[in-house]
Amino acid sequence: MHWWKVMAALLLCSLLLSQSHGASLSPRQPQPQPRSARQRRMTPFWRGVSLRPIGASCRDNSECLTMLCRKNRCLLSTASA
Repeated sequence: MHWWKVMAALLLCSLLLSQSHGASLSPRQPQPQPRSARQRRMTPFWRGVSLRPIGASCRDNSECLTMLCRKNRCLLSTASA
């Protein structure tokens, strides 16, 4: 009875090894670079989920929860002390 388990384990291992060997990927062709760098658009869901809190670093107004990005920080108001 024990040798059945050993044979089943060997068969399973050889099957898995043959699958991984046969599933090799062919080398990919390099994809051409886009002509102009365009900012990727986010869907409304991800835009709402990814908004940054007050005080977080930012690059433009669309990244902040308050929509106010000044000096690379998300601010609560436009007046700075």
